[in-house]
Amino acid sequence: MKSSGEGVEKPEEDTVEPDDVTVPSPPASVSPLPACYQTSARRDSFKTSVTGRNRSKIRSKLGKDEKNTGHKQESDPGIQEIVAANANAGKPLNRIDNERQIQIKGTGKILQGKTETNGNTVVLQQRPKEIKVCPHFKEDGNKVVKRRKAVTVDTSKAKTSSEALKLSIRQLKWKEFPVGRRSACDIYWHGVSFHDNDHILSGQVNKFPGMIEMLRKINLSRAVRTMQELFPEEYNFYPRSWILPEEFQLFSTQIRLAKESDASLKPTFIVKPDGGSQGDGIFLIRDPSDLRIIAGSQTKQSVVQEYIDKPLLIDKLKFDIRLYVLVKSLEPLEIYIAKEGLSRFCTEPYQEPSQKNLNHVFMHLTNYSLNVQSGNFVHSDSLSSGSKRTFSSVLFRLASKGVDIKKVWSDIISLVIKTVIALVPELKVYYQADIPPGKPGPSCFQILGFDIPIDERTTKPVSPGVFEYVPSPVDEEVKVGVIRDTLRLMDPAQKKSPMSNPEQQQEDILAEVGSPERGPGERGDALPSLCLKQVFPKYTKQFNYLRSVERITALFLRFLGVRGTMRLGPTGFRTFIRNCKLSNSNLSMASVDILYIDITRRWAGMLPDSREAGMALQAFVEAFFYLAQRRFKSLSLREQVLSLLEVCEAQLENQAGGVPGASLAEDGNSSSRRSVSCSRTHPGRPQHPNHASAQFCSPAVQRRASSQDYRLHQRHRPTQTQKASVEN
Repeated sequence: MKSSGEGVEKPEEDTVEPDDVTVPSPPASVSPLPACYQTSARRDSFKTSVTGRNRSKIRSKLGKDEKNTGHKQESDPGIQEIVAANANAGKPLNRIDNERQIQIKGTGKILQGKTETNGNTVVLQQRPKEIKVCPHFKEDGNKVVKRRKAVTVDTSKAKTSSEALKLSIRQLKWKEFPVGRRSACDIYWHGVSFHDNDHILSGQVNKFPGMIEMLRKINLSRAVRTMQELFPEEYNFYPRSWILPEEFQLFSTQIRLAKESDASLKPTFIVKPDGGSQGDGIFLIRDPSDLRIIAGSQTKQSVVQEYIDKPLLIDKLKFDIRLYVLVKSLEPLEIYIAKEGLSRFCTEPYQEPSQKNLNHVFMHLTNYSLNVQSGNFVHSDSLSSGSKRTFSSVLFRLASKGVDIKKVWSDIISLVIKTVIALVPELKVYYQADIPPGKPGPSCFQILGFDIPIDERTTKPVSPGVFEYVPSPVDEEVKVGVIRDTLRLMDPAQKKSPMSNPEQQQEDILAEVGSPERGPGERGDALPSLCLKQVFPKYTKQFNYLRSVERITALFLRFLGVRGTMRLGPTGFRTFIRNCKLSNSNLSMASVDILYIDITRRWAGMLPDSREAGMALQAFVEAFFYLAQRRFKSLSLREQVLSLLEVCEAQLENQAGGVPGASLAEDGNSSSRRSVSCSRTHPGRPQHPNHASAQFCSPAVQRRASSQDYRLHQRHRPTQTQKASVEN
C-alpha cells in the first residue's frame, strides 16, 4: 500500500486512547428561557416585536375577550407581552410545528405561539399578572418538562447482536419493539440481510441490499481485482488471488512458470470457500496439485490466495486486527471507523508453513470460533492479555517495539476506504433494484467487520477479510459502543438537519440524544463521546480519484431502463453506444451486437446463479475497458478509461442541454439515482480474437482526442502526496 503515515491524526486519537466522558448539554432546539417561566404584569418590563397596527388589533381582540369573560380591564399594568425566543429558530421542538403552549396559571386556558423559521420571534400577549410558559401543561399548573418523541427500533429480526443492541437502546433510552410493530418504526435492525423483513416503506434498515452477495469471497475478490487493474499500486495490499474452479488452469500455469524461473521459490496458498465464515472450510496448500488431492476431482467454488507467511508476531503468536466500520450511506458515501477494535490471537506458536504443519489451524488461522476450541485458549479479564485483546493494547506493544503507530493507522484507514470504494458500485446496483428511485422505501446503513493481518516485512495491514458483523461473547465492551454510537449517528433527528461539519455534528449528537422522558434541565446519565471516527468524506481529496468504476456504473444505470432490473439488455447497450457516439465506420452496430453477445455469454457462465438474462455490471465494465483500450491505445489502462468516461459524460451532458448527468468528475458522486456497481474481467485473460483487428477511429482523430483528454485528466489528477497519505 502506497500510503505514508504523515499527519494521519493527532497522536491521542491514533493510539485509540479512551475518550473522556462528556456530559451532554441541553438540546439546541430548547429555548434559553427556563422550562416554566413566571412573571408579574409590569408595564416597564415587557418588550415589543410587533407593529403598532398589529398591536391595536390584538389589544382590541383581547379587550373583547376580557369583557366577555367578566375580567375588569386594568389601566396601570397594560398589556403584558412575553417574547419566547428560540435559540435554534426553525428547528421543531416536537412534531407540532414549533408550537409553544402557554398556560395561564389558575385558569387552565392555553395560548399557542410559534417561532418563525426566519429566526424572528412572535409576541405572545395576555393580561393576567402571572403566566407560565411551558412546552407542555397540566391543569393543576405543576411543572411539566419538554418531552422528545422516543426513537423507535424494531428488533424482531435481530439475531447474534441482539443483546448488545438491547443494551445500546436502553443506554439511549429509546423505545424497543422486540416482537415488531404494526405502524412504522424509525430503525429496523435485521440479523442477516436487508430482506429479513420485507415491505418496509420508510425508516432506516441496518443492512444494504446485496451486501451478503458482495461479501462472498469470489465477488469481493473480483471487485478488488477490477480496482487492481486500474490502480495496481493503490491496491497492492490485496494478495494475488484466483477463482476456483474456473481459473484453476491459469493458477496452475502461473505457479509452475514461477517455480521454473526460481527453483528456491516455495510459496504457500490459502484456500477459502466462497460462502464460508468463521474459518469453516479454510485450508493451506503448497502446490496447485494439492487441490486435486484435498478437494477431490470436483473443486468447490472458492478463492485461493497467496498466504502471508511472515506475519507480525506478538508473544510468538500470529494475530490479526478486527476493526468495525460503519457505512452510513452510499450516496453520498460516508464511512466511519471505530477507534477501538479487537486483536484475535492464535493459540499455538507460529512457525513458517511446511508440509508438516499445514493442517495446524491453531497456528495459522486467527478465527475466534476455531481457537476457542483449543485447550490453549486463554480467557482473560484483562484487556491486554489473553487470546482476545483490545486493539489499543496491541498498538502499545507495537509502539514499544519501535513500530510507527501513526503509519499503521494511516495504512488501515487507507485500506478500509479503498476496500469500501471497491464494493460500492455493485452495492448501488443492488440498491436501485430493491429500492428504485421515486418509490417509497427505507434508507440503509451497515456495520462491517474488517479482519486485517499485519505483514512483518513491511508492518503494513494486508488482505482485508471483510465480513458481515458477527460478534463473539468476548468483545462485549467494544461491540456495545459500536452499536450504540451507530444508532446515535442514525438518529432521525440528526438526519433531518444534516451539517457539513462532522465534528460539530458529533457534538450536537451528544447534546440531542437522551431520554425522551428527560427535560432540558435534567442531566441524567451522560453518554461517552462517539467511538466512531469519520474517515470519508473527510479524506475525499486523497481517495476520490479511485471512484472511476462508480462513474462507469452511473452510465450502466442510466441505460438500464426498467426499474428493478440488474441486467442491461441489447437495446440498452446499443442506446449507450449511440448516445455516447462511440460507433463509426470502423465500429458498426453489428460489431457492437457481437461484442455484447460475446461478453454477456461469458459472464453468464461465471454467474450461474443469476435469475436475469442480459449484461451484468461486471460484463459492462469489461466492455467499457475494451472500448477504452481500442480508442486510446497509446495511454495506460487507467488513462484510457478516464478519457473514455470524459467523452461519454460530455456527450450525455450536451444532449441534456449542459445539465450534469452521471458525471463524477467534479464531486465524486455517481448521480442522483441511487445505484451502481463494480467487479469485472480477470487479469491474464486474452482478448477475444474477433475483437483484435477492428479499428475504432482514424489515427488523426484518435491522436487528437487522446491528447485533449489526457491533458484534461492530468489537470484533475491528484498529486502524489494526496495519493500516498491520509492527512488531517
